[in-house]
Amino acid sequence: MMDDLNAQVWAVDALGALAHETRLSVFRTLVKAGPEGMIAGAIAHHHGVPPSTMSHHLATLERAGLVQSERESRQIHYRADFAGMRRLLTFLMQDCCQGAPEMCGDLLAKISCTADQPVSA
Repeated sequence: MMDDLNAQVWAVDALGALAHETRLSVFRTLVKAGPEGMIAGAIAHHHGVPPSTMSHHLATLERAGLVQSERESRQIHYRADFAGMRRLLTFLMQDCCQGAPEMCGDLLAKISCTADQPVSA
């Protein structure tokens, strides 16, 4: 019971971090960047956000367990925390099928890992 509560509290924090247009966009950018990630200044420039504002957004995502940072000399390198992303997706989907896997069977077919394909809802 306590583990379920802790998982739910964490998921609420993670979803809250993503419940902002800029942070969601930044997270998706870092997911697309892959394990290499991006330097904070490049992320800010890419999204047209002042560096100080971007630092706030990145810190929120990092506290939520969705982004990792690493200092490289005078710059901070950010990458998506893929384990955190999997944890959130697992939490959201763990009760999906209710014993009937066909309910969610086509979910993975809707996800494409190619950079050229637009994301659809």
